[in-house]
Amino acid sequence: MKQYDKIRTHKTFNRTKRMYVLATVLILSFIYIVALVSTPFDINSSSVSTLETLRRLFIEPLINTDNYEKYPEYIGYMLETIAIAYAGIFVATILAVPVGFLAARNVGGRLSYIGKALLNAIRAIPELIFAIIFVAAVGIGPYAGVLAISINSIGMLGKLYAEVIESIDSENVDAIKASGGNRVQSMWYGILPQVLPEFVSYSLYRFEIDVRASTVLGIVGAGGIGAPLILATYQRNWEEVGMILVVVVVFVSLIDVLSGAIRKRLI
Repeated sequence: MKQYDKIRTHKTFNRTKRMYVLATVLILSFIYIVALVSTPFDINSSSVSTLETLRRLFIEPLINTDNYEKYPEYIGYMLETIAIAYAGIFVATILAVPVGFLAARNVGGRLSYIGKALLNAIRAIPELIFAIIFVAAVGIGPYAGVLAISINSIGMLGKLYAEVIESIDSENVDAIKASGGNRVQSMWYGILPQVLPEFVSYSLYRFEIDVRASTVLGIVGAGGIGAPLILATYQRNWEEVGMILVVVVVFVSLIDVLSGAIRKRLI
């Protein structure tokens, strides 16, 4: 009898759960339908219809062979964007290591609060703001983009590095100290071998993010493919915008697949 009541209670619970899910789906569907019906999709500043704009943006760059001769130029801009991201993450990977050790509680001690405060201050400022500052300081070009990417990446990588260092197995470090090793030796032989694979993995992941960020930095004059993209948008040259987006999507997808494969081998 108790087992029968348990089965009946379970069926009632499942039926109630399905009713909640169905009601949620119906309510959300109604909200989306109302939003789509009541939202105007006309471009007030243009006489071209929305469907025509979408066709020029997504279809024309793929089917119009006359535009193919422009792809090498955009690929060159994209390679410059990738170079900016690579240079920025290379600098950030090196500089984030000492900051990460400083911010780790098990290594930095009381000074870890200074390291964490520094990393929080860096992460609070978007890379676009850094790019604007460095464009004003060093001028328009990729150098400003590299500085913006590197400084912003230090904030995120330093935080991740510190968390990895705080989660290490301290037995190796204690063994080195017990055998007469100093602080530097304990970090070099006890901590680094444990954290280095994750450091590289986080750097690769951050490189993916920096490639996307570098695409945007060109808008403020920090080099890369962002400058022609924003110029084509202002001119409403949707075919050119579509071609640039095709190049960006292809290269970002390739980088994601490649870095993902490398991370799987490391971890």
